[in-house]
Amino acid sequence: MDLTGKHVLVTGATAGIGRSSAITLAGLGADLTLLSRNTEKAEALASEIVSAGGRQPTLISMDMAVLDSVRDAARQCLDLNKPIDVLLNNAGVVNTSRVETVDGFEETLAVNHFAPFLLTGMLLPLLQNAPTARIVNVASDAHSFVKSMGFDDIQAVQSYKTFREYGRSKLANILFTRSLAKRLPESITVNCLHPGAVATSLGSQNDGFLSKLLPALLKPFFRSPDRGAETSIYLCQSDEVEAVSGAYFSNCKKTKPKPWAEDDAAAVRLWTISEECVDFSYP
Repeated sequence: MDLTGKHVLVTGATAGIGRSSAITLAGLGADLTLLSRNTEKAEALASEIVSAGGRQPTLISMDMAVLDSVRDAARQCLDLNKPIDVLLNNAGVVNTSRVETVDGFEETLAVNHFAPFLLTGMLLPLLQNAPTARIVNVASDAHSFVKSMGFDDIQAVQSYKTFREYGRSKLANILFTRSLAKRLPESITVNCLHPGAVATSLGSQNDGFLSKLLPALLKPFFRSPDRGAETSIYLCQSDEVEAVSGAYFSNCKKTKPKPWAEDDAAAVRLWTISEECVDFSYP
């Protein structure tokens, strides 16, 4: 897909692989809409993109931890009335202790799954208005940390474990991708990806010993945000995946996730729970 003049929405574009993705997509000629919580960082990124010769991005404020903010951002996108060629659901969070959102949900699951589930559903009319469109969900091999969604305590009320909750949220991304692919018209594809271990600010909002120790321990294994963004960019624009939908990618190649990420019964159950939690029903 030639991205020149194509309308591309990116969430979480002010840091890490989201930022690298936005800069690369702008360099490929995309007309960007950046949805982010930090207005100051979004404005600085927009200035950098324009200074490098890119188009002026549209900036929309959105806090993924607040469903009303997601709804408001989606409505602003709808008001633009611009067909969406690519939606890159990139934003994510990992917490070292349980945080509850204003909507009453465990924040890791809320930001990493419920928010993109709602945003994508509300933006479907604009995706359908494009001749062809792509949805790209940033998941992770962290889904291997778990073997199920843990539906009996999906909000981690009874107990909270950092890697387990993050793993469940990434498993949710893959199950969502599988379910959505079956519902979309042929003109829209959806795929998800593992970006690799990326040196980003993910988790930097946390306090405490664990949040400081993890980056130090893992730094030798990290790839740069630019390298971490490669598979996202590949799925956004490569002609090789034009007809591929519902798949999981790593290092720009289609690969099989863990067996529990291909559990269609779990995907259906998660879909039902998600619609109830975000109070939105897909068409």
